[in-house]
Amino acid sequence: MSKRIDKNTNHMQYTEDMEAIDSDIMDQVIAEMEAYDAAKYTAADVKRALDAETCSPEDFKALLSPAALPFLEEIAQKAQKETRKHFGNSVMMFTPLYIANYCENYCIYCGFNCNNKIKRAKLNTEEIEKEMRTIAETGLEEILILTGESPNMSSVEYIGEACKIARKYFKVVGLEVYPMDSKDYAYLHECGADFVTVFQETYNSEKYKTLHLGGRKRIFPYRFNAQERAVMGGIRGVGFAALLGLDDFRKDALATGMHAYLLQRKYPHAEIAFSCPRLRPIINNDKINPKDVHEPQLLQVICAYRIFMPFASITISSRECARFRDNIIQIAATKISAGVNVGIGGHTGEEKGDEQFEIDDARNVEEIYQMIEEKGMQPVMTDYIYV
Repeated sequence: MSKRIDKNTNHMQYTEDMEAIDSDIMDQVIAEMEAYDAAKYTAADVKRALDAETCSPEDFKALLSPAALPFLEEIAQKAQKETRKHFGNSVMMFTPLYIANYCENYCIYCGFNCNNKIKRAKLNTEEIEKEMRTIAETGLEEILILTGESPNMSSVEYIGEACKIARKYFKVVGLEVYPMDSKDYAYLHECGADFVTVFQETYNSEKYKTLHLGGRKRIFPYRFNAQERAVMGGIRGVGFAALLGLDDFRKDALATGMHAYLLQRKYPHAEIAFSCPRLRPIINNDKINPKDVHEPQLLQVICAYRIFMPFASITISSRECARFRDNIIQIAATKISAGVNVGIGGHTGEEKGDEQFEIDDARNVEEIYQMIEEKGMQPVMTDYIYV
C-alpha cells in the first residue's frame, strides 16, 4: 500500500515505493538555474554566442536573456542553419492518442486533475486498436500514447498492451505517461516503446510544490529523474519540457536545456527531444494564460534549444496557432503533430472522455502534409527502419 501523498507531504522526498537512482544531474541543473541572472547578459554576450562555433552553456544563457530579443532575426537565422545542417528540410509528423484520462494528481493548472469534475474514460484494447487503425489509415507512422497519471486505472501492463497494438500499425511509438521505475520502462521497451517524454512543468521546486498539491506527481525528484530511469530501462529516446508560463520561463527553459544536455553527456547514445508547450485554457478554468511568454519569447526559447542542442528533435505543439507552427518548422522545429484530438476516443468520432486542454491548430493530416510541402519542406512519416 503506497503512502497517501497530499500537500503536507515533503515534495522533495521519495516515498518507499519509488526507485531512487544514484544521479547528481538534478543538483547540477538546479544549481545552474538558481544562479542564472538573465538580466546580467549584454548585447556583446549575445553577439559572442552567435559567433561561437559551438554553443556552450554560457552562450545558451545569453541566448535566453532579454538582451537577446533585439537579435531575434539573427538567432532565428543561426537556428535555421543548424536545423538544415542536421535535419535537412525534413519535418516529422505524428499524432497523440489519449487512451485514458483518469488521474490521481492534484495539479491546479491541468484539466485532468483529480478534483476537476470532467467526464472520465479509459479505452479497452479493442477501442485502442480501432483508434490506432483509424490513425494509421491517414498515413502516419508515428504515434504518441498518452494517459492521465493514474497507475491504478492505467497500469504499466495496460500501457504495455497499447504499445504492443501500436507496434502493429506504427514504426515509432512514444509515451507520455506517469513517471515510473526503470524496470517498468524496460518492460514497456520490450512491448515496443521507443520514446518517453516527461514534462517537468517547472524546475523551480518551491513553485512546483504550490502547483502540485497531491498524488505521486508532487514528488519533484522522482519526476525529474524519470528520463534517466527510462534510458536505464533501454528506452532509446527521451523528451524534455517545461510548461512555459507557470514560472519564470527563462529559468525554466535554461533548466530544461541543461537537464537534456547533462543527460546526453552521461548517456551519449540517448536521443534527445524537446517540446515547447505554453499554458492553454482548461475545462472549468478560463483564467490561466501564459505568464509573459508571447510568441517572440517562444521563438527565442525554441531557437536557443536548437543552437544549444543541434541534434535534438524539437516538437511544436497544436497548442500553438497554425501561423506560428507553419513558420517555426521552417526555422527550428523538426516535428509537428497533425490530426490532433486530445479527448478520449476522438479519432474514431466516438469521444468518450473530456480533453486535457484546448488546442489551437485542428488541421488534419492531409492539411498539415500539404502545408509542409507548400513551405518547400519534406513531410516525413518515419525516418526509422527496423532490420
